[in-house]
Amino acid sequence: MEIEQVIKRPLILTEKGNALQEQQNKYLFEVDLRADKGVIREAVEELFRVNVRDVQTMIVRGRMRRMGRGYAKTRNWKKAIVTLSPDDSIDFYEGA
Repeated sequence: MEIEQVIKRPLILTEKGNALQEQQNKYLFEVDLRADKGVIREAVEELFRVNVRDVQTMIVRGRMRRMGRGYAKTRNWKKAIVTLSPDDSIDFYEGA
């Protein structure tokens, strides 16, 4: 699996994500379902040039949503909580 395919998007627009980022230097990412902790660690270190201390993963189950008159299940996805070294940080808004 290539590095660009491992991390799909950062999860920065949630209250929990912002609190973890500011208080504990943890960042949330949506990652590929097939990616394991070692691959996620390598991808974050290479893409953002930081030192990763710990990686925690969880699979978020899809839920039932209304689609017209019927119901459909949204897809399952994987969330990774990446803890960085105290002297490192990731700035998602550097181009804005």
